Amino acid sequence: MIKFLDLQKINAQYADELKQAAAEVIDSGWFLTGDKLATFEKQLAEFTGAKHAIGVANGLDALRLILKAYIDMGVMAAGDEVIVPANTYIASVLAITDNQLVPVLVEPTLESYNLDLNLIEKHITPKTKAIMVVHLYGQVCWSDDLTALAQKHQLKIIEDNAQAIGASFNGVKTGNLGDASGFSFYPGKNLGALGDAGAVTTNDAELVERVRALGNYGSKKKYVNEFIGLNSRLDELQAAFLSVKIKHIETENQIRKNIAARYLQEITHPEVILPRPVNKSFSANENPEHVWHLFVIRHPNRDALQTYLSECGIQTLIHYPIPPNKQGAYAQMNHLDFELTNQIHDTVLSLPISSVMTQDEVTQVITAINHFKA
Repeated sequence: MIKFLDLQKINAQYADELKQAAAEVIDSGWFLTGDKLATFEKQLAEFTGAKHAIGVANGLDALRLILKAYIDMGVMAAGDEVIVPANTYIASVLAITDNQLVPVLVEPTLESYNLDLNLIEKHITPKTKAIMVVHLYGQVCWSDDLTALAQKHQLKIIEDNAQAIGASFNGVKTGNLGDASGFSFYPGKNLGALGDAGAVTTNDAELVERVRALGNYGSKKKYVNEFIGLNSRLDELQAAFLSVKIKHIETENQIRKNIAARYLQEITHPEVILPRPVNKSFSANENPEHVWHLFVIRHPNRDALQTYLSECGIQTLIHYPIPPNKQGAYAQMNHLDFELTNQIHDTVLSLPISSVMTQDEVTQVITAINHFKA
């Protein structure tokens, strides 16, 4: 069986370093807000090019805290609107509604599955305060026109960078393109912890101070609570693990890029729709560099293809079968209909891609798909 993602094999590469990191934390007797966290925050800031990084409990909290901080800073208020792609993972939307803000869902493009940047302006109202771009599947969602649009309407740009650590646009890494960015280090991500973990990056010193306090019960000083906060801290153990693994992220991302390049060139089945790494959203002078957290194809008979690949010993997943506006959690949005979003969710299939896939395994996936008969 070709696993969709072999986490045991990925982490086994660094087992000695991870065990040593764990031993150091255990022996130190210090498990929260210590030297390991400070070290990883410095590494992450340097890696992204952002001035500041703040470790938090998970990727959802990263986005929740950014929005909560902007509300506490007076940049936003309950009832304000945040533009977000309609086909994103539900966490992007949860972060918005958790802060009593209003998600304005906008269709993606069929080429990249990312937010269609050309549709944003017509959804901007006097209540719009931010655009949340999601670098979905590790593909960059950005353009110079987006920056100009945000400046024109005085909007914050928040990056949901949960799937795209190491991606870049014109040489600037995601996580340092917008006003603030949320990261997830869920174990299956390109940079995965050994449990839940997340972070915020930004160049805004005031936002950093507020996010850090809000994630610590609203406190800058122990037992002195200035804000109504949360308990969302990246613990020393996960920070230590991430410090080990961030040193290898560029190498692992390059392996993913090489696999994606083979898929794009060698999958030739006439009914399989491949992602387009450079699509109509980008102008000639714009250079996105994707990191392929997921390699997502589309097929009109997706379920049959998935069954066939399983019979061939190839594990695949569907990201995601139900869009946010059709979930029971958002019954008030169930009446909304997004044609392209529905089309994407009904036809997408994620192929195996990881830093530990062998070339023989990649060949097996390609061969199997090219021989599929519906």
